[in-house]
Amino acid sequence: MRSDSVKTGTSQAPHRSLFNALGFTEEERQRPLIGIVSSYNEIVPGHMNLDKIAEAVKMGVAMAGGTPVVFPAIAVCDGIAMGHVGMKYSLVTRDLIADSTECMAMAHGFDGLVCIPNCDKNVPGLLMAAARLNIPTIFVSGGPMLAGRVKGEKRSLSSMFEAVGSVAAGTMSMEELCEYEEKVCPTCGSCSGMYTANSMNCLTEAIGMGLRGNGTIPAVYSERIRLAKHAGMKIMELVEKNIRPRDIMSEAAFLNALTVDMALGCSTNTMLHLPAIAHEAGVELNLDIANELSAKTPNLCHLAPAGPTYMEDLNEAGGVYAVMKELSKLNLLRLDLITATGKTVGENIKDAVNRNENVIRPVENPYSKTGGIAVLKGNLAPDSGVVKRSAVVPEMMVHEGPARVFDCEEDAIEAIKGGRIVAGDVVVIRYEGPKGGPGMREMLNPTSAIAGMGLGSSVALITDGRFSGASRGASIGHISPEAAVGGPIALVEEGDIISINIPENSLNVKISDEEMARRRAAWQPREPKVNTGYLARYRELVTSGNRGAILELPKNNG
Repeated sequence: MRSDSVKTGTSQAPHRSLFNALGFTEEERQRPLIGIVSSYNEIVPGHMNLDKIAEAVKMGVAMAGGTPVVFPAIAVCDGIAMGHVGMKYSLVTRDLIADSTECMAMAHGFDGLVCIPNCDKNVPGLLMAAARLNIPTIFVSGGPMLAGRVKGEKRSLSSMFEAVGSVAAGTMSMEELCEYEEKVCPTCGSCSGMYTANSMNCLTEAIGMGLRGNGTIPAVYSERIRLAKHAGMKIMELVEKNIRPRDIMSEAAFLNALTVDMALGCSTNTMLHLPAIAHEAGVELNLDIANELSAKTPNLCHLAPAGPTYMEDLNEAGGVYAVMKELSKLNLLRLDLITATGKTVGENIKDAVNRNENVIRPVENPYSKTGGIAVLKGNLAPDSGVVKRSAVVPEMMVHEGPARVFDCEEDAIEAIKGGRIVAGDVVVIRYEGPKGGPGMREMLNPTSAIAGMGLGSSVALITDGRFSGASRGASIGHISPEAAVGGPIALVEEGDIISINIPENSLNVKISDEEMARRRAAWQPREPKVNTGYLARYRELVTSGNRGAILELPKNNG
């Protein structure tokens, strides 16, 4: 066992004395040592219940003959961090989570890991750590929030942000806003639509690192506690059989995950996280393949913000496995891949049933014949830009309009709420990329303001930043190269005509090559917004959005 390095042999007598100090018995030391990475805290609604999940996992591990040991991982609430400097500290935690988990696992010789994430960066951060460490690992999340109800209709956090825009537009009263505030987030859990947290938890099932229901069983259901106990038991089987993350997270498994992503209509943030996780697993996941998969993968789900259904509805309809069963009818998935259940994908989904064809459309009647996400390219995004196609209204799939240019999110929000953005405009928010932000902030506030002011079907937004999964509309993010490194988005001028064609996967500014070259020659880099602390270090190491905003050591020019 790996843990022999900290508990077996004469040289390990000092180590055993420290286990004694922890209250461990000799019987506990002789069993496999299982690290339980708990993201519990009291500031993130999706994490406030993770102490109960961790206790259930511990019980499962102990029942199956292991010794459970809990240690923490940090978590940021993207909703609370939204719209201010706090959002610079969201994406950057993904690498802190991966690094700190690596440190703890290597320092203490764990034989296996159970990862308990829930919200946006914890799932990919812990998946990155799992791939990097490559010791037997399983995931069990805290589960999604139940949808709120306002005036008898289901609502979620995206409704809350859009309500603020409606107040600014004068179409909603403060009294109505207060009702939304009281009702849209009624329970603990990751916010109730197909936002980034739920997208990544669902893809953890699709890629094979979590048990059935991990992405969809609501946080407040006792079924979630039972799932956690089973995860604790299952890790012991994975340790015994030495089934490791890189056995599961193969190139084919990532293609399965991307295919399920397209069918579910997941958050565009998956286009950042999947390449970063793949990188840690030694797999090169080029986003060019996303459009290839999208072209043959039907979009089967329209969960909020794309439609009126929520995670609880997906769970009742059969969950991720039911979606995968539908996709298997078209032979779109590799079914022979091993998973953390100890079985293959095909064995996992064999008995799955689609119980509600209004929530999970059958492949014969999809929302669209193409997937939920599109990668765009053109002279404005030579490397790529990403849009959640399933959340774009038909009239905005092809759009041309004048650029309204802003060098930060705050200036754009002021203009939108001040009524200075009109139908037909293309809002450009730049210098918000991984380096430029730094930290690649989410733009939920401006997209929600656009929607709330009734402009969602007539105004587009493009940015080198990114979007919350709660954003909807013609919102194109991850523009690469970003403005901070001189990408073409830095060269756009007020009034330039921006051409968006989502069906043709193109994004262009209608100026000549000669004019683009003239502007490029005149462009000067901006002074960094942050020069101290973690963000400054992050800025120096981070790559562009099209590569997953991974961290790389500077090249040695000596």
